[in-house]
Amino acid sequence: MGADMTAQPSTPVPRPASPEPTAPDPVSSTVSSAAPSSAPSAAPAGEAASTGGAATGPVSTSPVTAVVAPDGHDGAPAPRWARFGSPPRRPLLLGLGASLLMLVGGFGAGGVLVRDPWLTNSPIGFWRYGHGSELATALVYIGVALLAWAWVQLGREVIAGRVGGRAVLTTAAVWLVPMLVTPPLFTRDVFSYLAQGALPLHGFDPYAVGPEVMPGVFTDNVHYFWQDTPAPYGPLFILLAKGTAAAVGGNVIAGVILMRLVLCIGLVLLVWALPELTRRMGGRIPVALWVAVANPVMIVHMVGGGHNDLLVMGLLAVGALYALRGRPVIAIVLVTAAMAVKASAAVALPFVVLVWAAQMSGPSRTVRILKATAAGVGVFAVTFALITVAAQVNLGWLPALSAPSMIVNWLSLPTGAGELVHWVLNLVFNLPKQPFINVARIVGGLLLLWIGVKQWLAARDGGPDALRRAGIVLLAVAVLSPATLPWYLSWGIALLAMTAWTPKALSWLVFVSLWLVIVYYPNGEAALYNWGYLAGCALVCGLAAWSLLHPDPLRLRRRKDPAAGTSTTSADDALTAAGAGQRQG
Repeated sequence: MGADMTAQPSTPVPRPASPEPTAPDPVSSTVSSAAPSSAPSAAPAGEAASTGGAATGPVSTSPVTAVVAPDGHDGAPAPRWARFGSPPRRPLLLGLGASLLMLVGGFGAGGVLVRDPWLTNSPIGFWRYGHGSELATALVYIGVALLAWAWVQLGREVIAGRVGGRAVLTTAAVWLVPMLVTPPLFTRDVFSYLAQGALPLHGFDPYAVGPEVMPGVFTDNVHYFWQDTPAPYGPLFILLAKGTAAAVGGNVIAGVILMRLVLCIGLVLLVWALPELTRRMGGRIPVALWVAVANPVMIVHMVGGGHNDLLVMGLLAVGALYALRGRPVIAIVLVTAAMAVKASAAVALPFVVLVWAAQMSGPSRTVRILKATAAGVGVFAVTFALITVAAQVNLGWLPALSAPSMIVNWLSLPTGAGELVHWVLNLVFNLPKQPFINVARIVGGLLLLWIGVKQWLAARDGGPDALRRAGIVLLAVAVLSPATLPWYLSWGIALLAMTAWTPKALSWLVFVSLWLVIVYYPNGEAALYNWGYLAGCALVCGLAAWSLLHPDPLRLRRRKDPAAGTSTTSADDALTAAGAGQRQG
């Protein structure tokens, strides 16, 4: 999967003809500035107004080099909106409406509180039960569908080079704001975070006991699966969770919001590092922002769900940037901090060491790698020890890392393979399932080890390629580990978003991203074995993926040519032809 998602033999998404501006705008636009007042009133062929809407005339296959004035009127002064990149209004408003629908629906269909102090005894308490809950669920799904539509529309603009990085970032920010205050969507993990943070405040070791030993409002809302499970997270996250729980007391609603804000530090770090990291790794800033920040996985799962993987993404991205800047000590400190949130981030450390080794002087590559490894181990040990001491915990979280393996679902490819083999044989023999899963997970572990070693050996020259390969291995960890959850794939995207992408790879990204959003129900329960539901989801995701490069895939918008009296396709189809011409050129 990782190999397909980065541009290898295929032609990457074309860059606009004009170079991307640099400072003072860190998220630089990839299109030229607005046309001067002397420009003709009609935009050149193939250029749509940056304020949104499809082109209305023939579209040139040449790269976009100019756009009309940000307000859509040549010669008019640039409005304040231009300061935000003049994002296309249609996807921006569509996505905002989607987020608001999910916000409203989330109060009845999301990870709602067991005893909601606002809704339970209010006139709108019906929203949580019966027909009210069904209506709330419908609103959430409508919101997801509209968000997917908005994201695909924005993606077309990005691929065509009509919007820059600032426009994509503005659009994503508008979509994200409602998610900061929504009830947890498609998960209940944030309640576990708060309970695990409260455990040490009450004298319990979060690595030895589960939330059930501490009755209270946090524990009441933890999913039953995790009630007796010790925390599988690193000391840095326990420190942050403890601080959050202490700050809100017993106010679980404030706790959910504050925990989101704490985790959004990772989003800020990711956005800060992304422009320079993208330039160094050969990608396009608008594409990277569309892949990593405007992605529905980010909007719905990472922020709406409130997952600590968001913090891991930010620390990995900044660590990768400092590695390429020639600041390896800071890079290892940051990646170690990411590991102190989730252990999976440790996979990136050997690749950061290779980047460091390539920057050293020495008689041979082997000697440089050995020197960098020794120094890296020292930096890692000191950093991790300081974080552990600051969190006032021990190393008990290492045995607790096996806790997620209790999750059995086929998103983990080895687990799915074991289940499939068992299902086939069980048609004839009455056999227990677990041995098949255990064997498949062992095979998956060996395959993961082989992939990791192969990528590491191929990355010995260091540089951006080493970090790209680290992203591939992080993706492999996500899908080949004993347990996989939809947001785990964000680990690899934190590094792969900044590389060069082909249009076809972006189309696959749309399918996978939307699939990962809807394979769980809004209340956090898995939908992975509801085969009819999954079949419908696959069709919808496939349609969205196809429509990224083929606007109007169902051919619903055909119009009559008034001159010839024949049916012609819409302007969006001309845009598709233009994109194909750019890719072939």
